[in-house]
Amino acid sequence: MTTVHSAHSIQVHNPADGTVVGAVPDQDRDAVAAAAAALRAAQPTWEEIGPAGRRKWLLSWQDWLIDNSARLSEIVRSETGKPRATADIEVPAAVDLMKYWANNAARFLADDHPKPHNLLGRTKQLTTCYRPYPVVGVITPWNFPLLNVFFDALPALMAGAAVLVKPSEVTPLSAVEIGRGWTEIGAPPVFSVVTGSGNTGHAVVEAVDYLQFTGSTRTGRKIAAACGDRLIPCSLELGGKDPAIVLADADLDRAANGIAYGSMFNAGQVCISIERVYVEEPVYDEFVAKLTERVAALRQGDDARPYSADVGALATPAQRDIVQRHVDEALAAGARTTVGGKSTGTGTFFEPTVLVDVDHSMSCVTEETFGPTVPVMKVADEDEAVRLANDSIYGLSATVWTGDKQRGEKVARRLEAGAVNVNDSFANMFSFALPMGGWKQSGIGARWGGAAGIRKYCRQQAITVPRLPMQKSEVTWFPASKIKTRALITLLQGMAARGKRRLPGPRS
Repeated sequence: MTTVHSAHSIQVHNPADGTVVGAVPDQDRDAVAAAAAALRAAQPTWEEIGPAGRRKWLLSWQDWLIDNSARLSEIVRSETGKPRATADIEVPAAVDLMKYWANNAARFLADDHPKPHNLLGRTKQLTTCYRPYPVVGVITPWNFPLLNVFFDALPALMAGAAVLVKPSEVTPLSAVEIGRGWTEIGAPPVFSVVTGSGNTGHAVVEAVDYLQFTGSTRTGRKIAAACGDRLIPCSLELGGKDPAIVLADADLDRAANGIAYGSMFNAGQVCISIERVYVEEPVYDEFVAKLTERVAALRQGDDARPYSADVGALATPAQRDIVQRHVDEALAAGARTTVGGKSTGTGTFFEPTVLVDVDHSMSCVTEETFGPTVPVMKVADEDEAVRLANDSIYGLSATVWTGDKQRGEKVARRLEAGAVNVNDSFANMFSFALPMGGWKQSGIGARWGGAAGIRKYCRQQAITVPRLPMQKSEVTWFPASKIKTRALITLLQGMAARGKRRLPGPRS
């Protein structure tokens, strides 16, 4: 646990009971610039050791993570109010991701040798190589404070970049411990954590060569604008309002179980949480009854007795207030709850809630809630379900529940979302061979997706090397002449044009 006594520090609270569990410095622009400069100085050596050399350090870090997993899970719990079952998953998920990048980075980063597109190209050996951005900035949110760091830092490090992490000021303790672990294993100084408020994050944007941000759409717009001013690339995973479609042929027990999990896991504080459900009319009443039963059975609390709770606290009082506002506005507009509907107990707990009789005029359907609520709507058929599911400014992910897997895939291809899971929740989140990215206002770019997930942190470099013995001059070089120009035009036109147009001569 990190404790800093300073006039310029940020206290960290356990949202379950409000107790202070630590503090971190609120680092200013100069501190961030210094950290970035140190990373930039160390990065060339890190790049030079290659994927095999970097793999050794990553696996050593993995060992440290496993050896310290119990302590790290307690730190996660202390700053998030998560139940143990939710907090405990962050370390093994990070371990799995480490193995993926450690074992695949060399293959993903290998030079490409594309086939020349014409005969002239065959005179050169063509190579595309992948060179890392020197310093990658990673700004993470508060919902998975340990795992979110590894989501993006690992591929950037394995690409050969140095990484500067700025965690949310709400949950910075896990990231600080991760940085301590990197130092403890004696790894090269190419991974640093800076802590602080929004000004610290702005300083990170000013200091790095590539920026990966995960958080709200509003903040993402500001970061995109700042990156645009500097002409540096960025990747943004932003808000979501993920729909679920329950078709009449679905296994309703599985759908109710999966949607209860997909909407209430981590108290609904997941970017790909199910936040609205469309159910075909013939099975609507039965599904609502089953979902209400599943949600009502969830155990909520601070998990004082290990594994006695399924749903924990919300991360901040402000987040609890957003959830309460969405529920209150829906009820005032004619919706009703079948279970839940209010904050409860000490801290920032909010009851797991099912809302019915809702429509697309309500904030609980149009705005990201990021809490343990799930609005359910009746639809006439599949077409109406798809139309309403697509009626959103967001497009992060979606789910389709049906007894016909082929039908499920067809519906998936009609949805405007970066990922669609058929008869499952969150399946894509742990399938690293698939890209995870949002459409519309849910973001720009994607993480993971095989080679693309590590090459995003690289600049492509094209290299040509002559295949033939070198001559004193090339046909296109000076001095210009009618004979050389005509010969070149004839050759290019003959290789590229169609029919008679392949032949030289004037054209009308």
